[in-house]
Parts: sequence; C-alpha cells; structure tokens
Amino acid sequence: MAITYTIDGVTVTAEPSDTILTSAARAGVEIPTLCFDKRTAIYGACGVCLVEVEGVPKLLRACSAKPQDGYVVRTNTERVERARRTALELLLSDHTGDCRGPCKLNCPAMTDCQKYVNEIREGKFKDAVNTVYEAFPFPASIGRVCPHPCEDACRRQMVEEPISIAFLKAFAADKVEADGDPYVVQCEPSTGKHVAIVGGGPAGLTAAYFLRRYGHDVTIYDKQPKMGGMLRYGIPEYRLPKAVLDREIAIIANAGVKLVNNVQLGRDIDFEDLRKQHDAVLLALGAWKSYNMRVPGEDLDGVIGGIEFLEHLGHDERPAIGERVAVCGGGNTAMDCCRTAVRLGAKEVYVVYRRTRAEMPASEVEIDEAIEEGVTFKFLTNPIEFYGKDGRLEGMKLQIMELGEPDASGRRRPVPVEGATEDIAIDNVLMAIGQGADCEGVAEELLTQRGTIACDELTFRTSMDDVFAAGDVTNRGAGIAIQAIAEAQKAALCINNYLEGDEVRAKIPYFVKQEKTPEDFEDEPKQNREKMPGLTPEERRNNFEPIYFGFSEEQAIREASRCLECGCHDYFDCRLIRFANAFDVDPERFAGFMHDREDVPVASEVIVHDPDKCVLCGLCYRMCDQVAGKTFLGLYNRGFSTVVNPMVPEEARTFCASCLKCVEACPTGAMKSVPAVERKTCIV
Repeated sequence: MAITYTIDGVTVTAEPSDTILTSAARAGVEIPTLCFDKRTAIYGACGVCLVEVEGVPKLLRACSAKPQDGYVVRTNTERVERARRTALELLLSDHTGDCRGPCKLNCPAMTDCQKYVNEIREGKFKDAVNTVYEAFPFPASIGRVCPHPCEDACRRQMVEEPISIAFLKAFAADKVEADGDPYVVQCEPSTGKHVAIVGGGPAGLTAAYFLRRYGHDVTIYDKQPKMGGMLRYGIPEYRLPKAVLDREIAIIANAGVKLVNNVQLGRDIDFEDLRKQHDAVLLALGAWKSYNMRVPGEDLDGVIGGIEFLEHLGHDERPAIGERVAVCGGGNTAMDCCRTAVRLGAKEVYVVYRRTRAEMPASEVEIDEAIEEGVTFKFLTNPIEFYGKDGRLEGMKLQIMELGEPDASGRRRPVPVEGATEDIAIDNVLMAIGQGADCEGVAEELLTQRGTIACDELTFRTSMDDVFAAGDVTNRGAGIAIQAIAEAQKAALCINNYLEGDEVRAKIPYFVKQEKTPEDFEDEPKQNREKMPGLTPEERRNNFEPIYFGFSEEQAIREASRCLECGCHDYFDCRLIRFANAFDVDPERFAGFMHDREDVPVASEVIVHDPDKCVLCGLCYRMCDQVAGKTFLGLYNRGFSTVVNPMVPEEARTFCASCLKCVEACPTGAMKSVPAVERKTCIV
C-alpha cells in the first residue's frame, strides 16, 4: 500500500519497502549521503543524511528511516544543517590528502595547473588551453610574464626543480594558435543587462570575458590608444610580444565585448553618467603613478618614474636616456626598467636596492638575466640625495645599509650604517619602488586614504550598490597581473549575482590539504627541468626581440610528464568535498591527532587504498561482499584505529582488475585503480 508524505513541500509517494532517502531520490529531492548505495544493505555509518520530521523529537537517518503517511519531512532546517556540518567536520578531522595540487592552490586565479599540465603530457593541447580559459583569458601572455607562484609551491622541487608550469601554458596557447584553432568564447543567452568597465588592463579584460560568458553586454572604456593596460604599457616587448597580446584581446572582442579607447574618466566620460547608462559599473583603473622616495633632488630633470618610462616604450617611443642609469627598487618593474635601459644603449646600469638579493621580490630568473646582460646590483644601499647642476641630474648619494630585525612583512628591516655613504655619477634615475592609482573622475566617497578604491574583499562592491572594483586600484594596491586577474574573476561573479538578484559574494572554497617533505619523494626518479631555448645574453642586449623561443612539442611533453599529480584523482566526483563546501565546514573545531598511514595495495596493485582518505563508510567492502560476492576487503582493529584491511588471495590477481566496484563506490577517492602500465608484481 502506497505511503504519501511531503519533503520540503514536495509530495512524495513511497512503497512500504522504501526509506525516506530512496523515495526522496525518486521524487527528485537530493538528501546528501556518503555511505548509501541502493545495491547494498543499509549501513548508516556517515550520519550525513539526517532529516527533521515534524512531531518527531530526534533527527532521523534518511537512509534507514521508513516514511509514514502524513510525515512532513524537512531537509534544510538550521538544526539539520548544523548536525550535518558536525558529522562532516568529524569525518574531515581525520581525513588527509590533497583535494587540489599545491600549484592550483597557490595560483591567485586558482588555475587548474595540474589538469592542463597533464593534458599537455597527453598531447591534448586544445583541452589544455580550454582549461586555462576556465580561469582567465590570457594563457599565452600570462604564460610568458607571470612570476608563477604556482611553481613556488610545486612539489617537484623536492625532487630536483619545479615544473615549468607557466611556460607550458604559453606553449599550449601558441600551439593551438599555430594550428589555426583559436579559443572561441561560449556565451550564455543575452540577459539584457549592460555593464560598464573602466580600465582595459588584465583586470578589466578578464571581468569583461566572464561577464560576456554570463550573457551580459559589456563595454570597456580605457584611456590608452589600445587595450591591454600594464600587459601592453608596463611590460617590454622582449618579454611579451604585443602581437601575442593582441590575439588574446581579439578573442574577447570577438565574444561581443565593446572596446572604447582614448577615453578618460572625469574628462571624456562622467562617473554618474556611466551609472545611469548601465546596470553595473566595474572600476579597474590600474596603478599608473610611480611612487617617489621623498628625498632631496627628486624634482631634477633626469629622475623618471619607472612605470612612466615603460609606458613611453609601450607607445613605441624610445625614451632618451644617458649612458649611466640607476634604477631604484627590487621588484619585476625594476627589472624591466634596468633591462630596458640596457637595450636603449646605456653603458652603465645599476639597480639600487636597500635589502639583499634574498629579500628581493623580483623573480630569480629576472635577476639572473639582468646580471647576464650587464646590470650591476648595489644591494644594501638606499638613495638619500639626488644632486645635479642647473636643474639637471648628475649623481646620487647612497646610504649604506645593514639588515636589522624583521618587519611586518617578515623581511629583515634595512637600517643605515652610521657614517657610511657612497656617491655614484648618473645621468638618469628610474624610480621603481611601487605604483599608485590615479582615480581622477571617481567619486571621492569611494576612495581610501591611500588613494585606492575601497571595496569589500568578498563582494568587490564599493559603498555604492551598483559599483564594483577590482585589480591594482583596490584596497591593497598594485600587485602582479595574476592577482588583478583573480580579483576580476571573482568580481565578475559578484556582478553577475547582483544582476541576477542573488547573494553578492565570492565564496572561498574549502579544500583538504596535506604537508609533504623531500623524504616523501626519495624514490622518485630524477628528471631535469627542460631548458627554455632563447637568445644569448650578447644577442639580447641591443634589441627588443623576444628572448625565449618557446618549447618544442617534444620538450613540452617531457616537461609535463614530470608532474607528480598531487591533487586527488577523484576530486570532481568526491561527495565529501562537495558536501563540505555546501555546509561551510570548519574541521578545525575538532582538531586533534590525525593518522598517517601508508597507502595499501589491495590486489596485485590493481587497486590502491589510501587509509588516510578513508572515512569508513563501508561501501568498498560491502560492494565486494554483497555485490561482487567476494571477501577481499574487511575491517581491521576497532574504534579510532579501524582501517579497511585488504585480503589478497590469488584469485584477486585477475578478478579485481575487471571488477573495480569498490573504486566506483568510494565517495572520497580513498580507492584508486592503477593503470596496467604502472602495476607491479603481485604481492600475494
């Protein structure tokens, strides 16, 4: 006799043999569970499928509770969600592994580095480019210029050297372009909403790309003659050929983004008019003003802002500089300035930096290549005066420094050595100690004391509901391009949510992480990082030709094959992490002892079981027993020390390779099948 009841207002008809869980599933109502499979007997191990029934004092496990006529079941009450969250946190408190590789987690834009590297390894170059485009729209450009924080986190360096993740990204994009198969943006149907973006740099272009994908009409307004922002006007041609950037901007334009150049906010367009004419406005103005050092003589002719110097170069101008040039600063902009000065014919080029090389924020490769090109680094020195004659710079006095105690950034603070100075004769100084925003035309009420635009860090919303901000112009100020891109990616999501009337918030996902040491990789065969072919230092000094030629296909595949595949193989099918994010878990509430066990080969190394990922849902051994009719798996020990114990009889040699039901059923990626080429001798 049929039973009728409701779940979250949905009328459900159940049979006497049904549970709340099975009948709900048939009615299209999802109740989360980790330990249930309709092919096995009810087990009730995970405690995640709890529901609340009106009139019943305790929460019920939907996988075992039988429905009754007239039941009013609710799956999303505060009490239910709190109980599910607690159950998940308890499971996660002794669950270790890598949901995602450290390369992805260290990328501000959360690019799936592991995925595209492995797609390159398999020769799936178009797939690799598509993977990058899920995170941002500049694989060829960013692949050439990014300081690659992903590589800083790459565990391959515990074997020998990190994988060349950035160059692989550029390789894939160049390969797809050369094959005549460029990426095409897939857009949702038009929403009829219009968004104005002020600023056509990496942040503005990225936001436009995502907003077009969401189906909105987008117009970018930029003060420069061409789009690209700092990618075009702040990075020299030898590092980023502008033809490469043009191709990637064209892909965004071809998606329907309207590009309007030579338009200055506050001069050619009015801020309030933009608000009236569009449903939302994103401010992505960048940071175009070089900071000064506030030392005597900075107003002398010959003292030039570093970013202004590079901007002239981006306009195809050749700034006139003398034979002796000093660059103040230690970041990548300073490296671009000093290396550009070499190419413009300066005979002596100095980099003046108040700390040591170890504290320099610039990329190691940039420093090495600058030295190869003849740049002299004067570490532990700081300008205290610029001097000259008749208003023209002739030299600078440097204070000799030494390192003291660490400052707020963790770097040791430079302090003057009393009475120790040095004078050097120079014709030009390029100031590259940092950049600030130029917010002309922006409403004063949106600005911070630093001159940046104040916005919420999770919504990217300003104090005006319809105005958002992203990139170098926001709270923290200037950073690397991939950071601006990451902000724009999230801001676009928030703008889309705002336009759709949803919660305006970029949610920070939860991931399970684990620490590794070099000892974990002692058995990994050594394979040196591929060397990028390019111009010699002598060939580089007198021209702006691209310094790197790019990987060959064979090199790229060899380099990609070095990946250790740190992220979980089952991430996209993992119910544990999906539910963890759905219920905003905080496992640290139950922090304590965590097991650290060896992975266990289950059968002839056809299947490997990671007991530290296992949540003891019981599905693997129940599938083996109740569905496959075998007893190759069971439980060993009791209580907190219980583990799935593999039984490895001779029969498992062939049977497990063709069955794999335990692997298919595992909700956490603890069971993994091993490809035939990687299997070792049977351990029976």
